[in-house]
Amino acid sequence: MLESLHVKNLALIDETEVNFTKGLNILTGETGAGKSILIGSIHLALGGKSNKDIIRSGAEYALVELVFSLENEEQKNRIMEMELPIEEDGTIILQRKITPQRSVCKVGGEMISQKQLQDLADLLIDIHGQHDNRFLLNPKKHLEILDSYCGTSLTESLSGQKKLYAEYLKIKRELMEEQMDDAQRNREVSLLEYELKEIEEADLKDGEDEELETTYRRMLHSQKLVGALNRTLQLTAADESASAGSLIGHALRELHTIYGIEDRAEQLGVMLTDIENLLSDFNHEVHDYLSDLEFDEEEYRTTNDRLNQINRLKDKYGNSIEKILEYADNARRKLEKFNDYEQYMENLKAKKKQCEADMDILCDKISAIRKKEACNLAKALEESLEGMNFLSVNFEVNFETCPDYTADGKDDVEFLISTNPGESVRPLVQVASGGELSRIMLAIKTILAGQDQGITLIFDEIDAGISGKTAWQVSERLGKLGKEHQVFCITHLPQIAAMGDSHYVIEKGTEGSKTRTDIRLLDESESIEELARLLGGETITEAVRYNAVEMKETAKQSKINKK
Repeated sequence: MLESLHVKNLALIDETEVNFTKGLNILTGETGAGKSILIGSIHLALGGKSNKDIIRSGAEYALVELVFSLENEEQKNRIMEMELPIEEDGTIILQRKITPQRSVCKVGGEMISQKQLQDLADLLIDIHGQHDNRFLLNPKKHLEILDSYCGTSLTESLSGQKKLYAEYLKIKRELMEEQMDDAQRNREVSLLEYELKEIEEADLKDGEDEELETTYRRMLHSQKLVGALNRTLQLTAADESASAGSLIGHALRELHTIYGIEDRAEQLGVMLTDIENLLSDFNHEVHDYLSDLEFDEEEYRTTNDRLNQINRLKDKYGNSIEKILEYADNARRKLEKFNDYEQYMENLKAKKKQCEADMDILCDKISAIRKKEACNLAKALEESLEGMNFLSVNFEVNFETCPDYTADGKDDVEFLISTNPGESVRPLVQVASGGELSRIMLAIKTILAGQDQGITLIFDEIDAGISGKTAWQVSERLGKLGKEHQVFCITHLPQIAAMGDSHYVIEKGTEGSKTRTDIRLLDESESIEELARLLGGETITEAVRYNAVEMKETAKQSKINKK
């Protein structure tokens, strides 16, 4: 569940922090107070699109931080699979910081990509705005809803279908690409044979190019190296006049003349002898280095020619010997294919046929599961909608067969409904009004909530287009949903607000020359005053206040009776 929200420098919000509770959390406020901004901040923290314009005027950045407690083991396991940090107390902290230059997403203090954040959001929260009701009018979305309802009974079969479909597309693409006449095939074979012969005749060895480069560089710079090393020997070798070695030998002879006078003279002689030995070892290394640099012109030309040959092959077949050899392996496989082209194409067609047969079996299984669960979904929706002031509800899921396979099978699904006695079922787009769509979506969310244990649900003005008795019934439905999930609901209707387990008010005010939005939790008496405002408008009379108290008591009694 969402434990807390911290927002800073976002649009009209200067800085606010609020803790939330379990059950049904109601958010109310005057029109324009910033209710949508607050829900937008949650959406933003969970990977929604952002731009620098949302940063509060005069601020350098905007910040949104959410703290979720993970009470569901499946949630924890899936987040651990994503290798995201979970706090020791079982919470997960999401943070989004937006500056004019960039947006940074963090989980537990560690930076993650926006894609990772969106994947995490799918496990934690479901935000539904009033405009999302239009989602129901798109028949392509009906299959998604049905599959969500089917849950784990469909998961394995759908996963298998997606894999088979990917293989099916690969085979179809290969069949299309490999269709060629004899002339085309002969040209392809001639080119492959030439390329393969060129690579094989080169007789390449792994790492050969690196060794040749090292040898070539040494040969190329050998004159400079030999000159420098010879001059070094002239300056250090003992057999060269005025060299370091000669001068050290002379110094040792001078020290020998004063041995026996003081011990320190002998100590200096020992030190200088060590230096002489070190210099002698150094000169031996220089001599060895010089002998390694000896080469003839023929060796230089051979090395240069071999390097040129390898580099030409790299330009044509790959930027390394490994890539060139890999290209040769692919060329051999292609030649084998073309040398037995007819059999190769027959094998491809056989694979395609087998893939289609396997998909037919799986698609039939998927369709059977969907049709069975569609009956259960229709029955559950009818019962749920009849409890939200529909005169009569007849809900059906219509199945059509797609002309070709898809990753989801071969079912084309559309929801049909009749909301009046005696009327035949018709597509939602032809029947449902705005208020009806709100109730249908709430019914679907309520039913699907059982498939998403631990997820937080947010309804932004789910009450669009409803009032009176219908509002009470929607309110009761939200109250029931709040017993199993943490639910947030932004509303203008007192019937829905009265049902809240916790009631928050969003207020807009001024501070100096700036406008700011804040959110705070109301106590019982404050909640009644807010209900009275929703009931009575600008003037709140005692009668309106009494009505608010009565509405609150009715909601409490409804929750008790529904237990």
